[in-house]
Amino acid sequence: MRVLIAVKTYPIPSVTYDELVCTAGVTDTGEFVRLYPINFRDLPWDHQYRKYQWIEVEAKKHVGRDIRKESYRPNCDTLQVIGEPLDTKDNWSKRAQYLLKNEARSLEELQEQQAVDKTSLGVFKPKRIHDLVIKEDDADWKDSFKNALAQARLWENRTASKEPPRKVPFKFQYKFECNDDRCKSHQMMIEDWEVGALYWRLRDKGLDSEAAAKQVKQKFLDELCGPDKDTRFIVGTILAHPSSWVVIGLFYPKKDAQGLLF
Repeated sequence: MRVLIAVKTYPIPSVTYDELVCTAGVTDTGEFVRLYPINFRDLPWDHQYRKYQWIEVEAKKHVGRDIRKESYRPNCDTLQVIGEPLDTKDNWSKRAQYLLKNEARSLEELQEQQAVDKTSLGVFKPKRIHDLVIKEDDADWKDSFKNALAQARLWENRTASKEPPRKVPFKFQYKFECNDDRCKSHQMMIEDWEVGALYWRLRDKGLDSEAAAKQVKQKFLDELCGPDKDTRFIVGTILAHPSSWVVIGLFYPKKDAQGLLF
């Protein structure tokens, strides 16, 4: 399978998979694909793909609990990174020709498709983005969960001392409305890897937790969704709650002279 990587979600500890990172992208024909589990931090350095980089990997359709049509289980031993990430020249045109090939009109349209064929990934342009809401969350993973994870690593002869990914003590949720008469507005979680990574870079630079969270909001609302950007949301559903959608990535080229990318 050849996939152009578009998003990676923030890693979540998993007793079953050690760490769960959901990777999503598109094929040459613009069809969405979800690849999991991928223990990204344990991949060899030359296999740690970046956004908008092509990869090739053997993968088979998920069966059983995961009925989402785009979900595949990769054989990470076969993963190969192909070339450099597609560049952002000409308003991200090289990326757009694949990612936006099957762009939806709205979240409502994706929900409609989901009812028909179990669609669970998509991209659309919100009509208006109102806010990025910051909500406090648990400061750490539960002790019972961390203990179970450590036991699983010992049982599998993995590195028991490896720390789980640091937990972000906030949830970030976009408030927006779609360009669709059916839309009553939405408030959706963003689970992009870059949200958590930015938060911890700011904390490591000495900012306190609230200041770091505010700077994350400034980046992901005022900058990436600013008036000069032609922003799209890349969204997907949650396995445990298949009717719940979350934002898993942003596509944010600058607007052209007419104010639109396409």
